[in-house]
Amino acid sequence: MERPYKDLEVTDQHTIREFNENIDPIELMWHRDDEDRAIEILEVGKNWKIQFDDQLPFSLEPEMRIFILRHMWHRVIKGDGKLKIQIQKING
Repeated sequence: MERPYKDLEVTDQHTIREFNENIDPIELMWHRDDEDRAIEILEVGKNWKIQFDDQLPFSLEPEMRIFILRHMWHRVIKGDGKLKIQIQKING
């Protein structure tokens, strides 16, 4: 299965990931990761959001930083334009 994003840069310290403006929103599924993650929003179009389990979604803003705990259910909600983030894995 093809992933709904493209990794532009991957190092031991971080991944820069881009979600294209043409992505089908159905591809952005609820998921969990095997490590804590610190996310920084590098570029964001309009109306992109993130939602955590049992919480309302909230808008993503440029330079916003988000911490996601290991195994926490979450999803990205598609907006207009593209979304570019930097992911730092904290442990795993």
